[in-house]
Amino acid sequence: METQVQDIQTVFTEFWNEVINAIPGLITALIIFIVGLFIARWIANIAGKKILSRMEDPLMGRFLTTTLRVLLVLGVLLLALKAMGLGGIAAGIFGAAGIGAVVLGFAFQDIGENFIAGIVLAFNRPFDIQDTILIDDHFGKVRGLSLRYTHLKTFDGKDIYVPNADVLKKPLQNYTADGYIRSDFMVGVAYEDDIEGAKTIIQKVLDEHPNIVHDDEHENFVVADELAASTVNLKVLFWLHTKDFRANATKSRGIVIRDVKNAIDKYGYNMPADITEVKLYGGERDIPIRVEFDRTPNSEAENLPPAER
Repeated sequence: METQVQDIQTVFTEFWNEVINAIPGLITALIIFIVGLFIARWIANIAGKKILSRMEDPLMGRFLTTTLRVLLVLGVLLLALKAMGLGGIAAGIFGAAGIGAVVLGFAFQDIGENFIAGIVLAFNRPFDIQDTILIDDHFGKVRGLSLRYTHLKTFDGKDIYVPNADVLKKPLQNYTADGYIRSDFMVGVAYEDDIEGAKTIIQKVLDEHPNIVHDDEHENFVVADELAASTVNLKVLFWLHTKDFRANATKSRGIVIRDVKNAIDKYGYNMPADITEVKLYGGERDIPIRVEFDRTPNSEAENLPPAER
C-alpha cells in the first residue's frame, strides 16, 4: 500500500515538474501568438491597402488580402506551437487537416468543385464587376464573385447566383469586355424606290448620329440584304458603346431605329407592308366575301323610310 502511494506521489511530482518546466515555453508561445496576431493584422492591413490601391478590381484585392491574413495567422500559430516544443503536434495537426480536406473534398464534391473554380476565376476570370454577361440563359450584370458562386443582377431586377463551376465550364458571353458591341436591324424599302438613294440617306444618319461609335476600327454601314415579297430589305449595321449595356445598347439602338425611320419618311421613301396573295381553287371565280349590314332594331337605318334606305 505504501509503495502504491509513493508511486502516485512520484507521478504527480513528475507531472508538476513537467508543468513547471513547460511554463516558460507556454509563456513564450502565448507572447509569440499575441504579438504575432497584432503584427499579422498590421502587415495584412498595410499590404491590403497597397493591393487595393494598385489593383483596379476591388474584389481581387479583398480576396488576396483575406488570403494573406489567413496565411499569416497560420504561420503565427505554427511558431507558437514550436516555441512550446510541440512542433511534432503542429505538423500532425496540419497533416490531419490536409487529410480531412481530401476526405471532405470527396464527400462534398460539388462544393469543392465550386470552391476551386472560384479560386481560378478570382485570379483569371473573363469578366469584371459591372460587366454584362450571358451564361446559359442567365443574362445580367456581375455584382459579385465569391468562392462558391457568381452573383448576377438581371435587368428586370432578379438576383441570380450561378455556381462557379458552371461559369468556368460553360460558354460565357461578355457584352462589355472592350466596351463595344455591334447591333443591326432591317429596313424594308419599296421596289419602285431608289435603293441606292435610300442607302445614302441611312448612311448619312449613321455617320452623324451621336450615339454611335465613330472610329477607324468600327465601321457603320448599310447593305441590301434580301429581296423580300414586297420590299427590298436593307440591313443597317452599327457599333454602340456598352460600358452601360442597358442604356447604350438598348436605348441607343431604339433611337437609331427611330432616326432612320424619320429620315426615310422625310425623303418620301415607302416602307410597304407585306403583300398577301390569295389564290382561288376549284370552280371559284370570285372571292367569296359577304358583307352584312347592321339589322338591329335600334339602328338609324330601320327608322328611315324604305326609299331613303
